Amino acid sequence: MAEKPGIIALMGSGELTSTMVAVHKDLVSAVPAPPRPVFLDTPAGFQLNADHLAQKAVEYFRDHVQRDMSVASFKNREELSAYDSELAYTRLRESNYLLIGPGSPTYAVRQWRGTPIPQILSERVTAGGCLVAASAAALTVGRFTLPVYEIYKVGEAVHWVEGIDVLSHFGLNLVVIPHWNNAEGGTHDTRYCYMGEPRFLKLELLLPEDCIILGLDEHTACLVDLERNQAAVRGIGCVTVRRRGAEIRYGKGDVIPLDVLKGAEPSGIWAGVGNTVSPELDSSDAAPGDSGFWQDIHDLQSRFREGIESHHPKDTVGALLELDRLIWQAAMDRESDEFVAQAREILRDMVVFLGVQMDSRTSDSRRALTDLAEELLSLRERFRARKQWAEADEMRDILQNAGIIVEDTENGVRWRLK
Repeated sequence: MAEKPGIIALMGSGELTSTMVAVHKDLVSAVPAPPRPVFLDTPAGFQLNADHLAQKAVEYFRDHVQRDMSVASFKNREELSAYDSELAYTRLRESNYLLIGPGSPTYAVRQWRGTPIPQILSERVTAGGCLVAASAAALTVGRFTLPVYEIYKVGEAVHWVEGIDVLSHFGLNLVVIPHWNNAEGGTHDTRYCYMGEPRFLKLELLLPEDCIILGLDEHTACLVDLERNQAAVRGIGCVTVRRRGAEIRYGKGDVIPLDVLKGAEPSGIWAGVGNTVSPELDSSDAAPGDSGFWQDIHDLQSRFREGIESHHPKDTVGALLELDRLIWQAAMDRESDEFVAQAREILRDMVVFLGVQMDSRTSDSRRALTDLAEELLSLRERFRARKQWAEADEMRDILQNAGIIVEDTENGVRWRLK
């Protein structure tokens, strides 16, 4: 066993983006040589693209961190053979850098419960290794796990499920909440990992009083250094430590004494901290174009609709083109696949909305033109009835110059667009 324990890195999101390249490099350099990175694929094991996500992690480490990474595949415990299960356990035990990322936190907890995996994760950290739990995986390692999909997508009542609680092995009585400052909802509150403030406050009341909430902004990491007894904030956002409705925010570069995360009350730490403080959607420390990804998208949506309403095609088309550029850039910068897919859905919705508006206005124009043409033809008929042939011919010429062809037939007057 190593003389000193390792590091637990908790990430709010962006574990495979450019934001976290330097963080991964620093963490890899801190583990005992030689580094042996492994990606555990369980949280996304139910997804059809689980292998693609694992391969993406391998390529990310190879291309950006300059390290080879292997995969410990443990997608579904009921479908794995005894050999494949033991192979996954062995790869985890031999690793000193474990990365676990997106998917479903409750699915991961169900797959791991009753297996050696939670204990292996704790042992690897104790032996000086590094555990990186990001996004969905970050939700699993604390005392309780937030069932995000069940509440946000399915509509179940707010509740918690037990986590694998790796953190308790190191004296940390935490509930970890990634996507703390999420702003994807646009018109509705999706902070606190898509819960929004009303639901989050109800969830908080369900927790034991001694539980501390650790909120992680997107593209932000909290590096818990067990040997130094402190945690450092990296990335572009903030880390929020919340206890019984009071909270303290730590920004990029700040250091958090582990005593704070362990529930101690050193003099002055919580003094004067207000209750039920709502975090801001954006951090002042954020780099332009990173944490503002969703804000940029919502701004473009507003520009698009303003262009539609004010009949400014240049603004409308400009917003679409800028959104297309933003999505392309996000993909190049290795923004999460989920975020890029959601942004593309927004772009498609905007294009469809533009088509509907154009069709609606074309129909409105045709109805208005029909009414006008019928009124003018009625006036022409009155001229003809009074034998005012010159006036009637002049009216026909006016209509023709406007693109309306008038035809006098045995069955009456007909007209059509030129």
